[in-house]
Amino acid sequence: MTALTIAAAQSFSLAGDLEGNIQRHLHFMRQAAGQGVELLVFPELSLTGYEPGLASALAIAPEAEVLQPLADLARELRLVTVVGMPVRLSVDGPLLIGALTFHADGSRQLYSKQHLHAGEERVFTPGKGGAALTFGADTVALSVCADFSHASHALQAARSGANLYAAGVLISENGYAPDTALLQGYAREHDMLVLMANHGGATGGWVSAGRSAIWAAGGQLIAAAAGVGDVLVIGRRRAGTWHGEVVAVEGL
Repeated sequence: MTALTIAAAQSFSLAGDLEGNIQRHLHFMRQAAGQGVELLVFPELSLTGYEPGLASALAIAPEAEVLQPLADLARELRLVTVVGMPVRLSVDGPLLIGALTFHADGSRQLYSKQHLHAGEERVFTPGKGGAALTFGADTVALSVCADFSHASHALQAARSGANLYAAGVLISENGYAPDTALLQGYAREHDMLVLMANHGGATGGWVSAGRSAIWAAGGQLIAAAAGVGDVLVIGRRRAGTWHGEVVAVEGL
């Protein structure tokens, strides 16, 4: 298998501050590129914070010009980057929870959250998912938080040929043990690597547990953050074997 380096961007989001969060994302991207990362995944709604009450006013179209700095840097660094944001595909369209991928060729690709957490239906509409990402012989299926709480979601990813499953999430301390047990179970059951990118601090009234993690196919923990804070949780595949490390993101 070819060498590959991936990372969960465990980042703190500024509530409702799109411009400020874009700058924080750009900083994370530069730090990740310095570590040789090729795929970087941010938490759910990372560009705005998990702020349902603000989401309608903050909704962004995938092709919005305000996101161009992220697209430009992804192309410059050859770093495929997945960010979280509230999305409207048209002015009067439904409000979606999106994961937008900026590819190394400058293109953008949207995944929309299919399974809403209880209460989210008051603000958001279920999305339709999206195509997997391809890295040579590797196929990466995306998930946004509650998507992975449905076993059928990971099963479909595996049946579609994904060998990596990447989830941008918001998980609190109370939900951490059962949710990570599910994710580790998918790594074991479906023989695919699982990456979880959690928020690095409180957002939208929720206190994130942090502790973003990566599990190898088979379920072995590769790396996990010790708690909250701005960090990169990195997985490196060399000669078919995964190794991990956690790197603090400084200068924010």
